[in-house]
Amino acid sequence: MPKFAATAAAPMRIAEALVQGRTLLATSSSPTLDCQLLLGTIIRQSRAWLLAHDDQYLQPSQQEQLATLLARRAAGEPMAYLLGTQGFWDMDLEVNPATLIPRPETELLIELLQTLPAEVPLKVIDLGTGSGAIAIATSRERPHWDQYASDTSAAALSVARRNAQRWSPTAIRFIQTDWLRPFSPASFDVIVANPPYIDPQDHHLAALQFEPTAALVAAADGYADLASIIDQAKTRLRPGGWLLLEHGYQQQTPLQVLLSKQGFTQIQTFADLNHQPRAIMAQQP
Repeated sequence: MPKFAATAAAPMRIAEALVQGRTLLATSSSPTLDCQLLLGTIIRQSRAWLLAHDDQYLQPSQQEQLATLLARRAAGEPMAYLLGTQGFWDMDLEVNPATLIPRPETELLIELLQTLPAEVPLKVIDLGTGSGAIAIATSRERPHWDQYASDTSAAALSVARRNAQRWSPTAIRFIQTDWLRPFSPASFDVIVANPPYIDPQDHHLAALQFEPTAALVAAADGYADLASIIDQAKTRLRPGGWLLLEHGYQQQTPLQVLLSKQGFTQIQTFADLNHQPRAIMAQQP
């Protein structure tokens, strides 16, 4: 595997760094873009600036930082963790290995929440908030709603709070807890969650090795947390309240059956932009 010259004894121009970096990241789907973004983050300049000033020399410390990031990227670490940010909705959220990387598919949940009555000040909770993506995006679209967010991870909640300070127009109440256990009956009008739903034996997990396993994997073939949330939501939702869940592409039909058995009505299913079954919404009678 090619190695990146990271020592002060080998001073390097930006153009040369980009060429070497692109070679090192040959297995990436976007080696040129990856290298430009990593170097731009280090020297705090745009991609356009890099190309316009590619004859300038990097400082030894910058070469060393780039070498480290390129090695991590070559090992498969996601760009979002290397850059420390990920775009979601209309935001650029802080992320780190304590949080899942927000996916475009999850934006479907924000779109579905906006189909609920806009004029009513609903009380909403985002379970397993991670980086805070769902709760913060919802607060931006419905600032008059009473927004809560929970997670079992203190580290994830720290990230979510920082993101909320930057992006949320209103206060969000963050709580460290396991799903809905500490809340009283009829506490919420809306419960939304993107919980762990991957089967521990799913081969897709290999591509997710850098993300927190606890936020991805659920027992009982991936259904344990979905079932737990549905069971707890029965009593924590107010009459007429809504439960909205993201799920795996193969889980939609079993979840319809489970929600019906638990007494939910108005069960609706939705596909994501890739036309894969991705979300389910149901109402508490």
